[in-house]
Amino acid sequence: MIAGNRTINYLRISITDRCNFRCRYCIPSTPFSVIEHEKIARYEEILRIARIACNLGITKIRITGGEPFVRKDIFSFLEQLCAIESLKDISITTNGSLLNREKIEKLISLGIKRLNFSLDTLDPVKFEQITGRDRFQQVWDAIFTSHELGISPVKINAVILRGINDDEIEAITALTLKYPFHIRFIEYMPMGDSAVEKQQQVLTQEIKTLIESRFGELKPVKKGSNDGPAKKFQIRGAKGIVGFITPISSHFCAECNRLRLTSRGTLRPCLLNNYEKDIINPLRNGASDDELKEIILAALTKKPSFHGLSDPSTKGIPISHMTSIGG
Repeated sequence: MIAGNRTINYLRISITDRCNFRCRYCIPSTPFSVIEHEKIARYEEILRIARIACNLGITKIRITGGEPFVRKDIFSFLEQLCAIESLKDISITTNGSLLNREKIEKLISLGIKRLNFSLDTLDPVKFEQITGRDRFQQVWDAIFTSHELGISPVKINAVILRGINDDEIEAITALTLKYPFHIRFIEYMPMGDSAVEKQQQVLTQEIKTLIESRFGELKPVKKGSNDGPAKKFQIRGAKGIVGFITPISSHFCAECNRLRLTSRGTLRPCLLNNYEKDIINPLRNGASDDELKEIILAALTKKPSFHGLSDPSTKGIPISHMTSIGG
């Protein structure tokens, strides 16, 4: 599929807006309600949309939430998803707290070889302060069990916030010295009614400068064919990779190859733009595969060439909170 001069071959699917964590940069500061059960896309509906998207050229799918493993029967769904022959890559973003050895082995048996874990701190006390849950050890164990069982690469996403975990940049980075992990520092993205203040945002250049002052020059690493927007580097002699995802300080919109399907069954061409295209209601009202194809293609015509997140006015801030979209 083509959007402007970009080839779109990557679909991110949020299968739930629910999460067992309450991360301060993800959950709105004001009370909110989860999406009503009947408004969440059913597995068979998601699979139908996924198959149609694959027929249009999607070769890579990432499953997200909320937290995907809070949804019942996820392994049955993943088994059917992995059976789509044209899919070359299926991965999952998770907080890891609900994964154990048995579940990770099951994922591997289905053909899923890549997991992204969200982990913003190495301090169990601070972990509970950030996530609202005392689950650090479960997440830590899931990361190292995945590594032990051959998940590769194990990616760890960290959002750095000033006054909260910015004192851990060096310690988190140091994991790459001993392990072949991909540590990715993601710039905080203000979404909806966020509980995080803008002045807490720490941008990539500051993080990169701190890392180089401690570990020496970061050498650029060439991107692979399945890589996303992260700018990848490596410390001399390290086993792992340090990556930076820069939606604020350096837009990567021109390289964006993804389309999102939200848990509500809407197509979202850009995470950081409020436009969404309903596909679930036409599907439920009897639309044919060809008609659903046209809806997908129509959504891509709205894929912007840049986002407005760095706009100083509030108009540039997406009104949806992250859990309702699926980052």
